[in-house]
Amino acid sequence: MSEVYKNSGVDIHKGYEVVKRIKNDVDKTKCLGTMGSIGGFGGLFDLSKLNIKEPVLVSGTDGVGTKLLLAIMLDKHDTIGEDLVAMCVNDVLTQGAKPLFFLDYVAVGKNEPEKIASIVKGVSNGCLKAGCALIGGETAEMPDVYEKDHYDLAGFTVGVVEKSKMITGEKCEVGDVLIGLTSSGIHSNGYSLVRKILLKDHHLDLNQQDEKLNQTLGEALLTPTKIYVKPVLEVLKNIDVHSMTHITGGGFDENIIRGLKSGYGVTIDCESFKTPEIFSLIERLGEIPKREMYQIFNMGIGFILMVSPNDVEETLRILKENNEEACVIGKVIKGEGVNLV
Repeated sequence: MSEVYKNSGVDIHKGYEVVKRIKNDVDKTKCLGTMGSIGGFGGLFDLSKLNIKEPVLVSGTDGVGTKLLLAIMLDKHDTIGEDLVAMCVNDVLTQGAKPLFFLDYVAVGKNEPEKIASIVKGVSNGCLKAGCALIGGETAEMPDVYEKDHYDLAGFTVGVVEKSKMITGEKCEVGDVLIGLTSSGIHSNGYSLVRKILLKDHHLDLNQQDEKLNQTLGEALLTPTKIYVKPVLEVLKNIDVHSMTHITGGGFDENIIRGLKSGYGVTIDCESFKTPEIFSLIERLGEIPKREMYQIFNMGIGFILMVSPNDVEETLRILKENNEEACVIGKVIKGEGVNLV
């Protein structure tokens, strides 16, 4: 390799080492339709293997925001890749799509193969939970853009749904029931506010054990975003789901209405589900009004299904059978917006 290039801060040999380190984790994710291996100019996937009559491809891309800074502060990088996958696959799932494949982009100030391999291991674990293949990615070493210990992540996924089974929200009717699937915590949104309140304003110790959280603050904040793909796909095999929502940035208010027809709103029974303690801590220390918390965070519900009242019992049964904790949290109404009761 060119010593001149290395002296500029870019070590190509470390890039090669990364590829060697991640190969086994990438190979674990291979599934029906996967072609070839990593290292080519493009990732390959054979859609014809799936025998779908009218396939509609659904794509999604996302990052994990400033949750990354907590991973850097704690020097713990093995779960942040799982967050990356979750943010993308949960989005395409809302339209009924099964994620097929995933690609990641890792931008670093300095290429540290062990750290990058840890990140990609998290991506691989996320892909396994989502049932999709990690078919490619990119590691970019950019010393003049990022500080030595800093990095950024971006993910991209493509899913597929039979055209006749796409979920658009057009079937929603007044009286439809909202079934909420519990979150694992904050997931990957709102971390700029979380860091300001807990770390900058109140100087809390990330490594301090918290009795109410039953773990350290750092562990609570880095809990991976839940991936809902497999249990929700099981529901879709049996239930005519009218709409689905991934509760991400913007909380309940901005996300639920994305899955509804114009002129429809929802009521949410806030007493119907348990709010994790981490949100109570943020609300109390940040002196944030309860209503505003629901406009920022998932508050314990990460994904929502909207179904006919006749399908509620069976939907809950299927979710429980697939180890997914869920409950009825509200209903569709004539009107606008999200109404908390």
